[in-house]
Amino acid sequence: MIITLEHCVVRSYRLEDAESLALYANNRKIWQNLRDGFPNPYKLDNAKIFIERAIQANPETMYAICAEGFAAGGIGYTLHSDIERLSAEVGYWLGEPFWGKGIVTEALKAVTKYAIAQHNLLRVYAVPFESNKASHRVLEKSGYQLEGRLRKSAIKDGKVMDQLMYAYIK
Repeated sequence: MIITLEHCVVRSYRLEDAESLALYANNRKIWQNLRDGFPNPYKLDNAKIFIERAIQANPETMYAICAEGFAAGGIGYTLHSDIERLSAEVGYWLGEPFWGKGIVTEALKAVTKYAIAQHNLLRVYAVPFESNKASHRVLEKSGYQLEGRLRKSAIKDGKVMDQLMYAYIK
């Protein structure tokens, strides 16, 4: 999959993305806003393993966000089954040198539309930590609406915190 946007390209991962992925992902500021499955420190071997998993996934749901010719971040969604089969959870991150340029907002808008069309979804949602104000802004600028607060629903770096539920409805 390739989606060319104004400030970035969202595309399928490639094995040669491993070095730039490891470079940008190895940042505690990024790790603090993601789930614990995202390693810290983030090493080249972590990137290689992740990329292999992304390439082999069927259906493909994890993509590179490329800026200035490099895989500078990632975006993907988790499809659900059973009674939630019309929903998917989206997640994303971007290397710090690219923050504040509208790249993630652009990528999120495109991937949300792609996921809905590709998988016949009605709902795509995200649950950022309450403290992640930048992610809240990205979601709001991408057409997601705040639906509620999940009180004391997550623990990260030894701190219990709230998550906010944002959703985009088709």
